[in-house]
Amino acid sequence: MSGIGIFGGTFDPIHLGHLRAAEEVREAEEVDEMWLVPAALPPHKEGERLAGVADRLRMVELAVAGVPGFRVSRLELERPGASYSVDTLRTVRAQVGAATRLVFVLGRDAFRDFHLWKEHAAIFALADVVVVTRPPAPARLGADEIPLAAREAFWYDSGSGVFHHQSGHVLKLQHITALDISAARVRASVAAGRSIRFLVPPPVEAYIAEHQLYREEDARR
Repeated sequence: MSGIGIFGGTFDPIHLGHLRAAEEVREAEEVDEMWLVPAALPPHKEGERLAGVADRLRMVELAVAGVPGFRVSRLELERPGASYSVDTLRTVRAQVGAATRLVFVLGRDAFRDFHLWKEHAAIFALADVVVVTRPPAPARLGADEIPLAAREAFWYDSGSGVFHHQSGHVLKLQHITALDISAARVRASVAAGRSIRFLVPPPVEAYIAEHQLYREEDARR
């Protein structure tokens, strides 16, 4: 395969913003598959009340069922302990071998806290990293946005706006369609009895209603 995209998240619940971002990266980076990887225990949400693992996984499965180029990975759900991206990437790399290109996808807000992630500098040596952002964000990443521990390992190509890592991988910014949708907004809408139609895929909307998820969103805050 020419490449695999890795797009992780809590997906509580998965929504059209997630899916559109994944699709635009899949197309732009020309990867054969985009793997959606639900987190079991996201470290950055420690102490927060989340929908159950089985519910979040099932919603992701429903969202991409039959969609070409998309696959749901249970890697983080089957591994005990906190869901660290560096561990996931190492596992995938061991599975697919050194020759397969990996593209790790994350949002710009998450990238701002990247220096807090476990072994964050090692991630740049395991995969290409694509940071997705919506307008009106700046057109390019700045060198000062790269975590200090990893900064010296990069050089900048001013023509393409891409940072090249000494491992051969790249770091780049990709602008995506500006869909103002968040999982928090979806949950709050359900709790308030408002429609979530066109915010999530229809099968996800039906699953949330059938299983009465997010009815007590206010109590989770």
